Amino acid sequence: MRTAFDAFLPFTEGIVAGAAFDASHDSTHDADDAHGGQRMRTIFISDIHLGTPGCQAQALLQFLKDYPCDNLYLVGDIVDGWQLRKRWYWPQAHNDVVQKLLRAARKGCRVIYVPGNHDEFARQFAGHHFGGIEVRNEAVHVTADGRSLWVIHGDYFDGVVQCAKWLAYVGDNLYEFTLRLNRHLNHMRARLGLPYWSLSAYLKQKVKKALNYVTDFEAAVAHEAKRRGHDGVVCGHIHRAEMRMIDGVLYCNDGDWVESRSALVEHFDGRLELLSWSTGHDVPGTHSHTAIQPATALVKEHA
Repeated sequence: MRTAFDAFLPFTEGIVAGAAFDASHDSTHDADDAHGGQRMRTIFISDIHLGTPGCQAQALLQFLKDYPCDNLYLVGDIVDGWQLRKRWYWPQAHNDVVQKLLRAARKGCRVIYVPGNHDEFARQFAGHHFGGIEVRNEAVHVTADGRSLWVIHGDYFDGVVQCAKWLAYVGDNLYEFTLRLNRHLNHMRARLGLPYWSLSAYLKQKVKKALNYVTDFEAAVAHEAKRRGHDGVVCGHIHRAEMRMIDGVLYCNDGDWVESRSALVEHFDGRLELLSWSTGHDVPGTHSHTAIQPATALVKEHA
């Protein structure tokens, strides 16, 4: 794994060097960031999967621009090392996301990076800072109303990842294939004026074993959070946004930026809310950017 990271390190250093250059141009970005909407105390996002065609970087950039925050948790699988090792894919929008995160840290936002299984190369750097971003294997966040939330990616509770990693790689390839089908399908839906629809999320809902896997995962994570004495847990990994009580523990999954385009946010009074970011339709034959509409609430409880 060290070898894999060494191959990625020169590019990472280039990003940080670019960020230093970008510091002299912060006033240009201030105008873009200043129009932001509602400020949040904390935002949790995960499973961005930078380095893959399925990453919805433009939507994430607009979300981060419109929802500035004091604390930002990157809850794993931010960069997809599994896919980058097979094929290098890094468009400008993905670089813009990294620059956005570095700029947020430089401007006073506390950014905590908790690596996942797809970016596990970063776990060996837990306890270090890169461009103002803290790297941790796990974290504890205390909400404004005093609740303790355990922050982890969640792959340690995935039996497939821990016990049969080869099967996890196979599943990842099948998932990427499903996402490619999904992109073609939604391109056709956009031409017909239909909204975005996730094929992989639909399949997960219909396959009983997948639903059982999700339920078991959620229960296991909540149980460990309770054993450790926390009021709740925030995780990612399974690409399923959710917020509910499990055996007296608040289970929160912030979703992903491949399918659901969702984030968990904390308001300044300590209220937690799941937001889903919706995009407008691409207009065939034009070169304008996809219109971004305000986030909609998935869950508005657990004050």
